Amino acid sequence: MSDEENPAALVEHQPWWPRRAARLLSEIRDALAGLTGVETAALDHIGSTAVPGLPAKPFLDLQLRISPLPGEADLCSRLDRLGFERARGARPDSPGVDRDIPRGSAPADPAVWEKLLFWHKDEHAILHVRRADSPWGLYTIWFREWLRASSDARHRYETEKRRLSAEQRGKADYDDYTRAKTEFFDRVQAEFERWAATRR
Repeated sequence: MSDEENPAALVEHQPWWPRRAARLLSEIRDALAGLTGVETAALDHIGSTAVPGLPAKPFLDLQLRISPLPGEADLCSRLDRLGFERARGARPDSPGVDRDIPRGSAPADPAVWEKLLFWHKDEHAILHVRRADSPWGLYTIWFREWLRASSDARHRYETEKRRLSAEQRGKADYDDYTRAKTEFFDRVQAEFERWAATRR
């Protein structure tokens, strides 16, 4: 089976990924000008493509952390100009499309897990729009920085990703791959949180 037939197929890290991510993030910020909360919003390059040396699916993961969470219609009209389309997921319960999988202690406001997901077919980019107080939004940053700093962590994550990618061959979508990676995330969360706490 070719990589094109395996949605969870990994490729070696490409040095131009961060440059393309930076360009897209700049275009997104410009497109959101005047939107409530954009002045203090954070735009991040996250995921494996943001970690030098780490194999990844060849899709850039980008993140917008903003409060309040923008209305879907307004956000769609702004991002559509850039080529981003609202993603709906492969299944009705696809993880991380309209809501992140809750993790850690329950927040006071369950709406903190709500999100909007967008996809840019031509740029092979995914945009996660989360509230500024989203625990997932913060975890993605901690996890990225931990992987960048620790060769051991990168090796363990790469080993897990390669195993899961091989298991997903023949499947039409990678929801199971995403859920299985979340299990790895659960196992190492305390470890990377301790690491992050020493750097605040």
